[in-house]
Amino acid sequence: MFIKVTTLTLAIIAFNASSDKITERTDWGQYFECYSAKGTIVILDARNNVRQTYVYNKDRANEQFSPASTFKIPHTLFALDAGVVEDEFQVFAWDGVKRNFAAHNQDQTLRSAMQNSAVWVYNIFSKKLGEEKARNYLKKTIYGNADPSSDNGSYWLDGKLGISSFEQISFLEKLYRNTLPFRFDHQRLVKDIIIVEAGKNWILRAKSGWQGHFGWWVGWVETSNGPVFFALNIDTPNRLKDLHKREAIVRDILYSLNALIKR
Repeated sequence: MFIKVTTLTLAIIAFNASSDKITERTDWGQYFECYSAKGTIVILDARNNVRQTYVYNKDRANEQFSPASTFKIPHTLFALDAGVVEDEFQVFAWDGVKRNFAAHNQDQTLRSAMQNSAVWVYNIFSKKLGEEKARNYLKKTIYGNADPSSDNGSYWLDGKLGISSFEQISFLEKLYRNTLPFRFDHQRLVKDIIIVEAGKNWILRAKSGWQGHFGWWVGWVETSNGPVFFALNIDTPNRLKDLHKREAIVRDILYSLNALIKR
């Protein structure tokens, strides 16, 4: 679901980005055109103690969209804090319902639920937390519009919760720096279970998201010189056929910034 950005949200975005130099990268359109994709990307390059924010399609970067499965990052923190899940070893028994993705049709741990993006596990968390507690966590975390209400379905997919690409970056940087209002060990655990790959001098942590009409890939690369954060959002008119474009576009841009090195 697309959420129209509010004046208050724009003020928050402006405040978060006020200390960073923002450069619009219209030339990055080539990476989107290469994959016939429409969308936006925000990158905060904080290497070498210098903060530089780049954006392609700034208007869209300021718009709020349902976070989809990128919400599993904060949702995991909420569940850990509330005691809904004990640790990464707790097993959630598969309910026997066959879903479209084969990896969902099995028992899950916190780590596998994140890596497989098993929505049914997070629906358990949502039910146990309840809307009021979720709202309190969202406000405390300053996550998007902090609205967990929904007329039907999971609120991070089909409800009113919305977050912009700029706001995704703000949240991710707080997680990287362990400054979110959650226990230090819980933040470290979440960062551990979103590792995508690692090299000798770098670690890539990220989470994808797909609402059906649009998709996300958000995260950061940790290098010996510091972090590079990213938040991409694209339309997915061809649905599953478009999903590979999320990671491909981000990687190409990170390569161009030497934040990732092709093997």
